[in-house]
Amino acid sequence: MKRLLQLDQWLLPPVGDVLARVFRGAQRLRAFTIVVGVLAVTATLLAVHRTDRPGSDPSLGDVLRVGVAEGASIPAYLQAGRDELAALPGDEPVYALVSFTAYLAPERLTPVLADVSVSSVFARVPLPDAQTELVRLGAYKLPDDVVAAMDETAGRKTEEAAHYRDLLARVDGIPEENRQLYLAGAIVADQEATAYREHCSCVYAAVVYASPAALRAVGARPETRVVDPITEMQRLDRTVFLPPLPEQTTVAEPVSEGAGTVVASPGPS
Repeated sequence: MKRLLQLDQWLLPPVGDVLARVFRGAQRLRAFTIVVGVLAVTATLLAVHRTDRPGSDPSLGDVLRVGVAEGASIPAYLQAGRDELAALPGDEPVYALVSFTAYLAPERLTPVLADVSVSSVFARVPLPDAQTELVRLGAYKLPDDVVAAMDETAGRKTEEAAHYRDLLARVDGIPEENRQLYLAGAIVADQEATAYREHCSCVYAAVVYASPAALRAVGARPETRVVDPITEMQRLDRTVFLPPLPEQTTVAEPVSEGAGTVVASPGPS
């Protein structure tokens, strides 16, 4: 389930629904910019935003997108990944996107990803009734790198919450609707900061590099939902990853506020 993007397209870090509505509210006030320093492919929950990049270098090649596009079938993606993994020939190592059946804590990653090299993991804080940011964390050494990246993310989220509160304190005469959005943004950012500081069960996918046999061993573990081999990858830095979330079972789409966020239990999908 991969598709090449044109050279004049790029994946922007997607944001949660709360942030998106805050941006719209801010535009009605006039204009302000909230800059979120994201390590990641942070997405709606899998909503993909693209924009032109006039300075793109054609020599770099196209951007490969791996995972589930918004609106695509989750069962079809899972089956395609399993079929491709089973048919993977030889012993030449390849990259793969590993999706988990549940959100995992850093220490649970080590046994699941044993015997493979890890380059990064994807995480989000699964809060009920809220879209939270998807972040990509560098993770060459498990679990230490994930713990360190979570600590860094916690600090960024604390700053984000403070920024919302600063807006509430500095901006006079804003509509009550927008005031409530800023307050909600601060509350969610605080909750995310707390979760990451406590090294939460938040990791739902990983990018790994291993032989077909090692990838099949990972795919057979109960915590693994699917291993999606990336045989056509040419450059890791020109690849965008869209792993499915554990709670997505039918179609890849944002988790809407009010619907609740279900944390899946380990088991076959």
